Amino acid sequence: MIELFHAHASTCSQKVRICLAEKGLDYVSRPINLGTFEHLMPQYLEINPNGVVPALRHDGGVVIESTVICEYLDEVFPQDPLSPPDPLARASMRAWLRFIDEVPSMAVRVPTFQNLVLPAYQRLSRDEFDRLADSMPVRKQFIMRMGQDGFSSTEYQGSIEQLDRSLRRMEKALGNGPWLVVDAYSIADICVLPVLHRMEEMGMAAMWQADLAKVTDWYARACARPSFGTAFYPESKLAFSFPALRALHPA
Repeated sequence: MIELFHAHASTCSQKVRICLAEKGLDYVSRPINLGTFEHLMPQYLEINPNGVVPALRHDGGVVIESTVICEYLDEVFPQDPLSPPDPLARASMRAWLRFIDEVPSMAVRVPTFQNLVLPAYQRLSRDEFDRLADSMPVRKQFIMRMGQDGFSSTEYQGSIEQLDRSLRRMEKALGNGPWLVVDAYSIADICVLPVLHRMEEMGMAAMWQADLAKVTDWYARACARPSFGTAFYPESKLAFSFPALRALHPA
């Protein structure tokens, strides 16, 4: 049995849901409520000591870290492979995965927290905020850098620059084929797709629509795959939790 502990609007959870859909795998959904800090409660920390989502439990064994989960699923369920068979191409995919985890996935958190999550933290007393930050196994320093006044303009603009550089790196790679690695949709495409979707939800799609034609085409094709509709159901959209965004995405 496959159990997925995930949050609806978490980009890392979205990666794994896309992967599961691409592989045609059924799973038991175990939603984790980030708003009530369920991910920091002892029962969840027993599953994932990092206190983040997602986590996968397969026949009693637990796998954490979204990219690792995607690679695990592709190895254990080899049908409809999402990794290139050629070792060199597979190494290229893994290099993309490291880059995606370290650069755009980290960068997109800054505008997400600054523009959407910060008001909730500002409603806390200083002691409450400090206690909450202290309870986070791997995100404490990120939260402390944001504080209750928001990220510095330098850090905010730096995150936008990292996203721009990531998009331009994608544009160059897509000159070699329709997907990031050779001619096949892979885990690399899966892992960066939620980043662009998050940017679109926050009104940042002009960053690629303006002059990155290959990225624009890639995004349209990725969103047209059936797995996208399966992974991005209504509750997974930011506008579901943040009504102010609905003006950017009218029904």
